[in-house]
Amino acid sequence: MLSIFKDIQILYEDNHLLVVNKPVNMLMQGDATGDNDLLSIMKNYIKVTYNKPNEAYLGLVHRLDRVTGGVCVFAKTSKAASRLSNQIRLQEWKKTYFVITDNVPHIKEQKLVDYLYKDRKSNTSYVVSSQNKEAKKSLLKYKLLNTHKNHALINVDLITGRSHQIRVQFANAGMPLFGDHRYNKQVVRNTQIKLFAYELTLIHPTLKEEMTFQAPMPRHGLWREF
Repeated sequence: MLSIFKDIQILYEDNHLLVVNKPVNMLMQGDATGDNDLLSIMKNYIKVTYNKPNEAYLGLVHRLDRVTGGVCVFAKTSKAASRLSNQIRLQEWKKTYFVITDNVPHIKEQKLVDYLYKDRKSNTSYVVSSQNKEAKKSLLKYKLLNTHKNHALINVDLITGRSHQIRVQFANAGMPLFGDHRYNKQVVRNTQIKLFAYELTLIHPTLKEEMTFQAPMPRHGLWREF
């Protein structure tokens, strides 16, 4: 585990926050697979770095899909965890993603509003009627940045944070994410989804100042074409 956390890029750290660049295809939290997860790795980082005698506290206040890389924030104190969670509840965080889609959008810039239902047994989300009592209103704004053949590089401002929200809404709009094996019916085998959490803005839990964190854009695969 020690050698693993040395490979995690730390974007910012103080007494209350730990912000890292989450690697693609890494779990946020441990599950039945037993694969390495970011929460355990960073807990070990704190324990070793600060010579903690017991297990270190680290609050998981938000999640990224396993297949998604980019900016990820942890709380190093329970006070920070509570305040950050409340900011998320009030939709005060500003989250910006970059995606590459199959198909180029006809409208270069717009707001997508859908109602999503999550099937927890299959861990799959669907766009459903607003009349569905279990559906959650889901909003995002996007802006087309560039195109390459039949692919588009798009900036996404995520307003709500539903499970698989960007992936489902873009697929429903006819421009599924490149490499999305769950929601893209034309996906090519052995391709990696192009979904990256580029920037996150929040209010520091104790300083009360707005802070923005960015992760360096990927430079491999289809990303290089943009």
